[in-house]
Amino acid sequence: MTYKENNTDNFVNEAFSGYITNAPFNLNSEKISFSSFFENKMLIIQVIKRGLPYKLFNIIKNMIPFTEEDWANYLNISTKSLQRYSNDKNFIFKPIHTEKIIEIAEVNNLGKQVFDTKEQFYLWLKTPSYALNNLKPAELLKDSYGKELVLEELNRIEHGVFA
Repeated sequence: MTYKENNTDNFVNEAFSGYITNAPFNLNSEKISFSSFFENKMLIIQVIKRGLPYKLFNIIKNMIPFTEEDWANYLNISTKSLQRYSNDKNFIFKPIHTEKIIEIAEVNNLGKQVFDTKEQFYLWLKTPSYALNNLKPAELLKDSYGKELVLEELNRIEHGVFA
């Protein structure tokens, strides 16, 4: 991991931990990292119900190399809406959009663990996969079923099981 990646991870962890700590969730006082967040399904459900602030989405968006158009497509909203949300410092995404943001962040989190570099992971996302019916993994992230297929494939790669 490079210094820049480590610095970015620390920034994301601090921002995310601050959001969780300051939210009215029923949690013990332990600090939660962005990576450990995905292991706590009850916390994920609470965050989805509450909605994700644009400020935190922007941090997630900046660590994943998807374009504004990609994000708009995944969230099923217009790019103009995304731009409008960015101008409202108090904007909170609806639960349906929050869930999608978390799903994409979860794939990104696992992908960065499975591949040696984030560049290799992002290349994999954009390359047709035989195991995924020759679709690009990034194309499957629009819905929950596709996201599950991508996560399953990442788990197979991690364990050395290739289709």
